[in-house]
Amino acid sequence: MKLLRGLARPMLASWFVYDGVQAALHPEEHLESARQGVALVGSVVDDVPDLDDKKLALVVRAHGVATAVAGLSFALSKAPRSSALTLVALTLPLAVVDQPFTGSKAERRERTPKFVRRVGAVGAALLATGDLEGRPGVAWRVDKARKDLELSKRVHDAGSSLEDAASGAARKSRHAAKDAARAIKLEAHEAKDSARRAARTARKALPDVH
Repeated sequence: MKLLRGLARPMLASWFVYDGVQAALHPEEHLESARQGVALVGSVVDDVPDLDDKKLALVVRAHGVATAVAGLSFALSKAPRSSALTLVALTLPLAVVDQPFTGSKAERRERTPKFVRRVGAVGAALLATGDLEGRPGVAWRVDKARKDLELSKRVHDAGSSLEDAASGAARKSRHAAKDAARAIKLEAHEAKDSARRAARTARKALPDVH
C-alpha cells in the first residue's frame, strides 16, 4: 500500500502542478475566467475592488503558484492530507467559474471539458484527504478515548470497592480479635478464681482429715 501511494500521489498531483505552472507562466489565458470569478464574487460580496488586467494577471499567477506548490507537496507526501485539502480549496472555485450551465451554446461547449476535468480533480483530491495511511481516524480515537475513560472509571470504582471491602474485613478482624482476647481474659480470670476457691476449700478440709 505504501508503494501504491508513492505512485498514485505524484500521478494525481501532476495535473494540479501542470495547471498551476501554466497559469503562472501564461496568466493571460486565464484572464476571462478570472473576470468571471471576480464578477461572481461581486454578486455575493459587497465592495469588491475593480481589478484591471495587470492586477488580475497577478492574482492568476499567485493562484497558479499556490496550486503548483500544493501539488508538489502532495506528490512528495509532505503533509499529504493538508496539501490535498488545499488543492480542493484552490480548484473548486475554478470549477464553479467554468460551470457549463449558463451562457451561450458555444460558451457552454467550451466550458464543459474544463468543468469536467476540474470536478474530477476535486473529487480525487477529496478522496486523498481521507487517506489516513492505516492510522485510525479522529472518530475512532475519540470513541477509544471514551471507552478507555469508562474502563478507567470502572477499574477505579472496583478498586475503591475492594479497598472498602478490605478495610471492612480488617475492621471485623480487629473486632473479632479483641472479642476473642476479652473472652480468653475472662475465661482465664474465671479459671483463676475457681482455682483459688478450690485451694481454699482444700486447705479447710485438711485439719478434719488429721
